[in-house]
Amino acid sequence: MAKFNKKIKDTSVRLGEVRFSYAAVFQPKKNDDGTPSKYGVCVIIPKEDTETVNLVKEAIEAAKQRGKHEKWGGKVPANVKSCLRDGDIDREDDEAFAGCYFLNASSRNKPGVKVLEGGVVSDALDAEDFYSGCYGAVTLDFFPYESSGNKGVGAGLNNVIKTRDGERLSGGRSADEDFADLGTC
Repeated sequence: MAKFNKKIKDTSVRLGEVRFSYAAVFQPKKNDDGTPSKYGVCVIIPKEDTETVNLVKEAIEAAKQRGKHEKWGGKVPANVKSCLRDGDIDREDDEAFAGCYFLNASSRNKPGVKVLEGGVVSDALDAEDFYSGCYGAVTLDFFPYESSGNKGVGAGLNNVIKTRDGERLSGGRSADEDFADLGTC
């Protein structure tokens, strides 16, 4: 397997192999609150993958230091919210998040969406190529924010690549699964 983890800059990383959920990479997700629509994905990282977890934590810390100088008046506030969350605590009823950390990443810009098959990288064409539940790599930019009294570090989505299939997390099945008993698909 290829080595996906890579520090791009202090606050920018490539992570993988991770699992994706809540994938909105082909069409932006509309928000009910009137805020602009965004593309996004939830990145699920097994806790045992300490290399990836540490890479995320280092980028978050670098974003905090940037925020200290650019947003928060020379010091890192004690109550800074982190985008990295514990699935065993924050999603305890969801089996897909058990034993994992996760973070949500979004962007107003459409991410590049690729597929890696047999050593060949190609464009993902639709939700059959990239979906909630597949595995792959992602590039992210971590940034400090201050909004409505909240201070924290968020994750900006850049690009994603699917490296292998996984059980769909969207709750739906494919037409092939539903009709496999009727003949050859």
